[in-house]
Amino acid sequence: MSAKAKKEEVDLCRPDLYINRELSLLEFNRRVLAQAGDPGTPLLERLRFLTIASTNLDEFFEIRVAGLKQQEALGLSQTGPDGMDATTQLLHISEAAHDLVAEQYRILNEALIPGLEAEGIRLLRRKKWSDPVRQWTRRYFLREVLPILTPIGLDPAHPFPKILNKSLNFIVGLEGRDAFGRSSRMAVVQAPRSLPRIIEVPRQVAGGNAEYNFVLLTSVIQTFVDDLFPGMKTTGCYQFRVTRNSDLWVDEEEVDDLLHALAGELPRRHYGDAVRLEVGRDCPEEVSQFLLEQFSLSPADLYQVDGPVNLHRLAAIYELVSRPKLKYPPYVPVIPPAVQRHSDVFAAIRAGDILLHHPFEAFSPVMEMLHRAAEDPACLAVKMTLYRTGVDSPVVDALIAAARAGKEVTAVVELRARFDEAANIDLAGRLQDAGANVVYGVVGYKTHAKLLMVVRREGRRMRRYVHLGTGNYHTRTTRLYTDVGLMTCDKDIGEDVHRVFMQLTGLGKVRRLRKLLQSPFTLHRALLERIAREADHAKKGKKARIVAKMNSLSEPQVIRALYEASQAGVEIDLIVRGICCLRPGIPGVSERIRVRSIVDRYLEHARVFYFYDGGKETVYASSADWMVRNLFRRVEVAFPIEAPELKARVVEECLTTYLEDNQGAWLLQPDGTYRPARPGSAKPKRAQWVLMERHAGPS
Repeated sequence: MSAKAKKEEVDLCRPDLYINRELSLLEFNRRVLAQAGDPGTPLLERLRFLTIASTNLDEFFEIRVAGLKQQEALGLSQTGPDGMDATTQLLHISEAAHDLVAEQYRILNEALIPGLEAEGIRLLRRKKWSDPVRQWTRRYFLREVLPILTPIGLDPAHPFPKILNKSLNFIVGLEGRDAFGRSSRMAVVQAPRSLPRIIEVPRQVAGGNAEYNFVLLTSVIQTFVDDLFPGMKTTGCYQFRVTRNSDLWVDEEEVDDLLHALAGELPRRHYGDAVRLEVGRDCPEEVSQFLLEQFSLSPADLYQVDGPVNLHRLAAIYELVSRPKLKYPPYVPVIPPAVQRHSDVFAAIRAGDILLHHPFEAFSPVMEMLHRAAEDPACLAVKMTLYRTGVDSPVVDALIAAARAGKEVTAVVELRARFDEAANIDLAGRLQDAGANVVYGVVGYKTHAKLLMVVRREGRRMRRYVHLGTGNYHTRTTRLYTDVGLMTCDKDIGEDVHRVFMQLTGLGKVRRLRKLLQSPFTLHRALLERIAREADHAKKGKKARIVAKMNSLSEPQVIRALYEASQAGVEIDLIVRGICCLRPGIPGVSERIRVRSIVDRYLEHARVFYFYDGGKETVYASSADWMVRNLFRRVEVAFPIEAPELKARVVEECLTTYLEDNQGAWLLQPDGTYRPARPGSAKPKRAQWVLMERHAGPS
């Protein structure tokens, strides 16, 4: 049967050809959690992966589950390509999330806590405290904890208090009457966020041979809760935590000042609608039911856990314990030789395009570009997009220095970068105070493109020096995420970047870009055209190949185009870290498509797209994933890698090496599950470690 006949027989819009977005995201979290359960991963790194999985799940409930609950409450019947409505998705999510949470605590209790204890790192359970530990923790409680706790008895004068999103709380059962004759049966104790959740006990107090000994704040409060209710009897003290809707909504068409509107909304994030309740395993059913009623939640939203409800707070142990052998060996990013060979970064860029592959190569050339822009009299202007930079950002400090030095500095600050809104509001104010031009992009479209342009006078001409990247201008994450960046003074790219900034800061019709592809205007169409071109080549019996690396793939038209290309005979390899709604390996539809996910030491973040293109081998790097939001609701760019040696590097380092990974890779199955790749008879290969060794060079 011909490929054409197969295509005609299959409806590529069939719901069963698409994996649900939310369930795919939970599968990614399962892969992260698997790192915590992997004995081959250093012990403290396993603990870190456990806390990352917990934090990921928190955000999943705060945003994704919250959104579905809103849809359900409003009676919206909309469905995605997979055909599931909100209610159906919530049922599947509840089942998968409960399994994930159970696995989190199984790994903690059966693997990590015993493993840590074997290494001399103990979490002291309150029921097994020695007398010296109990005495020390009591003194700690009286000195550090009791003075800032505010117990709230539940009675007509004291209704159930407002509970902060993801805060640690206790519900306490009581008997007896207080000094006023009140006989409240319950009270709530909220643990202030200023209190450390992990408390180190001096070694001489803890006794034994362990080098590090810790108690949880949870245990301290539960042990000495009686002190909060003198003259009354406590019948139980149970930890709980509620997760709330944390998505911010501002009608950008109606507000006059987006910064002030968002600043006003930020406090509400802490008290959005409840979406999940976590309680300790020992919490009685009637108490759990009482709490569910207070938060208007159903039993499906209840998660009973065998350990601390604020699991992510265990990450403090990683920082408190100085045991290098229990962590990944340190890696220092290298300065690219192309930069080292020249006196300054501008001279290096004039000599030829420079590729930066983080974290294997340093981010310092970008910082040098910014610092030189402030110091060099020939540099006249700096323009930059800022999505996530972090608190106390050296990038922002460099822009402030440039503005104070009299340079024309323009910063496009994305105020709506989720969970970074407060930091971005602060940095916008600092930049404005320094005299920089600060704009917030385009109403209705997040500015997610990673662009930096320095305009320099050189003789009688102006030259634009540009950096384009796949990752944020965040000096910390450049050491933790894999990303690529291009530094160039190519005239056409410089003109394109200039035009994008003109769009972001001014008004006018879209002007044609010469080399860059841009969302929401040309990127989606260009992707579909390039995929279709490969399909045409395959139909003519020519070689056709697509390899793409990204964080997420969910846009239905792109998926259908990939299915059609597979039917036509195109060989397709996709390296998708997180969400993937495409089903590979389906006969007659996607048997030529293979999908893998890499989960390892660094967070995979680069987006790289390769098309064989009749032998031209076109390669783009981009800030955009293949998702609806990136292709239609954000300002994104994809930039070509044109220099032959750099193109070969990107293909080898970002694609080929990852396709050969048989230790950190997970292979997507047609049913939406993943199985780990195994070396078998092949040589074991971990892409990230290969790249670390390659860039480090001979020792």
